[in-house]
Amino acid sequence: METRHIYPFTAIVGQENMKLGLILNIINPTLSGVLIRGEKGTAKSTAVRALANILPMIEVVKGCPFQLSPGEESAVCTDCTRTECTNRISGGKPVQITKRKVRVVELPVGATEDRVVGTMDIEYSLKKGETRRDPGSLAAAQRGILYVDEVNLLDDHVVDVLLDSAAMGVNTVEREGVSFTHPARFTLVGTMNPEEGELRPQLLDRFGLCVNIEGIRESDKRVEVMERRALFDEDPEALCAKWEPESKKIVDQIESAIKLYPDVTIDRALLFEIASFCLDVGVDGHRGDIITLKAAKTLAAFNGREQVIRDDINAAAELVLPHRVRRQPFQDVAVDVKSLMHGHAHPHAHKHDHSHDHAGAHHHA
Repeated sequence: METRHIYPFTAIVGQENMKLGLILNIINPTLSGVLIRGEKGTAKSTAVRALANILPMIEVVKGCPFQLSPGEESAVCTDCTRTECTNRISGGKPVQITKRKVRVVELPVGATEDRVVGTMDIEYSLKKGETRRDPGSLAAAQRGILYVDEVNLLDDHVVDVLLDSAAMGVNTVEREGVSFTHPARFTLVGTMNPEEGELRPQLLDRFGLCVNIEGIRESDKRVEVMERRALFDEDPEALCAKWEPESKKIVDQIESAIKLYPDVTIDRALLFEIASFCLDVGVDGHRGDIITLKAAKTLAAFNGREQVIRDDINAAAELVLPHRVRRQPFQDVAVDVKSLMHGHAHPHAHKHDHSHDHAGAHHHA
C-alpha cells in the first residue's frame, strides 16, 4: 500500500503562535482547546494534521470504540455489549493491546448533538434489559484531536457540549432516564474565519487559547511557502526526510514537557502579576487568570524549566487573553495584548507590597 505523506509540522513557515497554541494543548489538555481565527489558506488544517502525524503512537484496547488505554477499560467495559468485552469480562481474560497513531476526528458543520455525544438504542435496552450504545465523535476523538472547522457556523448548543466535555474530560449520554459515561479527553481545535460571523462571547471565553492568524506579509517568507509546497508536491518523501530531525526534536520536547509539567512551580508574587494584569485589561470572571496560570506552567515545562518566569506569563497572556478582553460593541476580537502589556509595568510592585513576602512560596496548580 502506498504511504500517504503529510506535510511536516516543522516545515510550516511562520504562524508561530498557532503552532505553539496547538503544542501547549497537546502537553496539557486541561487548557480546554485552542480557537484559531483567520482567513482561508493560512495552514490551519495543515498544522493540525501535521502535528497529529508526528506525535508518538498510543496504546489502545484493541477494537474499543472508546479508545481506552490499558488499565482504564473496566469503568466503561462492565456493561459493554460488544461480544469481545462480554467474553473477556465473564472469562476474566486480559485485554488485547494495539498501538496506533493519534487520530484527528473532523466534525462537519452540520453535526447534530447525537452525532457528537453518541446515542443509545432505547428500544433494545427496554426489550433486552441491556445497554446498547452508538459512540459519537467524542468517543472517536478520545486521546486524539477533535477538529472543528468553521466552529462559528456550528449550532451553539453543540459547541456548548463540546466545550463542556473538553473541560470535564468526560462525556455523559442520557436518554429516557438511562445514562452512561465514558472518558472524553481530547484536544479541541476550532477554526473560523471572522468574516463569516463571530462566536458568542460566552462560547469564546470557554476556549482556553485563541490565536489570530493572517497570511504572511513578507515577500521572502511567501516565496519560502511556495518553494516548500512545490517540493512537497513533487517529492513529498524528500521534504519529509529533510524535516525529520526537527520533527523528532519537537516530539522529544513535548514528551519531556508532559512528564515535567506536574513538577512546575510558580512564585506567589507572579500569581499577583497574573491577577493584576487580568484586572487591568478588563477580563470578566476568573477563567482568564486560571488558564493564564496553566498556560504559563505549560510553557515553562515546554522550555524544560521547573519554575515559571515572567516571560512565560507574558507569552501565555498573548494566547489566553485576546478573546477575553472586554470589548466595545462591534470591536474586533483581535486585541493587541502586547500593547496592553507594555502599560502594565509589574503592578504587584506598587499595588501588592505584601506579595514580595511570598516570593519564595511555590504553588502547584
